[in-house]
Amino acid sequence: MSVHVIAGAGPIGTATARLLADRGEHVRLLTRSGRGPDHKGIERIATDAADPATLARHAEGAVALYCCVGPAYHRWRAEWPPLGAAFIHAAEASGAVLVTTGNLYGYGKVDAPMTEQTPLRPNSVKGEVRAELWADALAAHKAGRIRTAEVRGSDYLGAGAVSPFTVMVLPKVLAGRRASVPADLDAPHSWTYTGDVARTLVAVAADENAWGRPWHVPTAPALSIRALATRAAELAGAPPARVTAMPAFALRVAGLFNPAAREMIEMQYQLRRPFILDSSAATTAFGIDPTPTDEALRATIQSSRARTAR
Repeated sequence: MSVHVIAGAGPIGTATARLLADRGEHVRLLTRSGRGPDHKGIERIATDAADPATLARHAEGAVALYCCVGPAYHRWRAEWPPLGAAFIHAAEASGAVLVTTGNLYGYGKVDAPMTEQTPLRPNSVKGEVRAELWADALAAHKAGRIRTAEVRGSDYLGAGAVSPFTVMVLPKVLAGRRASVPADLDAPHSWTYTGDVARTLVAVAADENAWGRPWHVPTAPALSIRALATRAAELAGAPPARVTAMPAFALRVAGLFNPAAREMIEMQYQLRRPFILDSSAATTAFGIDPTPTDEALRATIQSSRARTAR
């Protein structure tokens, strides 16, 4: 039995903890609240992952350290750099391989499907933050201080997933109401299943040949928001989906009062044009096939309904 340390109990941290614990591994799950899934193989620890010494202490004896945390959108510039530095310190002090849950923001606007070789050319503050975090970790890896890799996915589907679709569209579709989202409703878009992120994190951590580079999570073929909403309604037995495009000015008005809406403005390019992830490299390397979209949607629908029923 190996020890694995996971920071963060959101949808990715929770899925990764359960996956490892179900395999008989011992998981230390670190959160500020000490909460997390109830499993005999999961040790839940209340702590602040941004404290380098504390994080390093909890990582002692671990084979892998998984970064599955994330500050609130509007606090990225202030809170991500010290978090990233804490994880590098903990990986260096403990010897655990550091595997970070990343995203596609660092690529910026693209005109073709994104691969791991797509240059990092961020066009947003949040994209700059993600690119800087990876640059710092990779520099420490190349210097021989740590061993690391980054696992990148697109917008999420799955239990507890937070994405423009799960927040702005799905609840309205399930309720038989009209949804409005700031997007080109027919632009193809990649949707990554949270369970596949967990499988990829674990596979990358276990394979030394996978370290020192980014990996894209195996992801099902792209679907537009309209097509995804239509299929969700069908699977849920809900009335036919009704989705309209929110004008850009409406999001700006909402941003005057809502920090989350304000932070979405600079990310609009991802929803207003094709945004497609090429994940073939990870499927070839690790034998991970993406979860079919219908299965991912069923899990998302079940989770959304459970939250509504609380």
